[in-house]
Amino acid sequence: MDKSHEKAATIMGSVIGAMVVYLFFTESGRSRRRQIELALEDFSRELMTFRNAVERAAGVATDTWKLLNDTFAEGGKSPARYPSREKSRF
Repeated sequence: MDKSHEKAATIMGSVIGAMVVYLFFTESGRSRRRQIELALEDFSRELMTFRNAVERAAGVATDTWKLLNDTFAEGGKSPARYPSREKSRF
């Protein structure tokens, strides 16, 4: 490892150490840490809500594909509840 990598690692370690000391050992740091924790909890809840919405949408898409496959598996015939155009007077 050359000298520039050692200096960069030392600086990064110092910065991280200073942040830890600030967040855990000062009153304003504890307050800031609580704000960050609350924001992370809110973000986590939003992600779970989004995940549930995506799962519901995937379920609807799966059901739709099943319905289409079932419809076309009948030999291309129209489902019984939808009369074909050949029987229509129009």
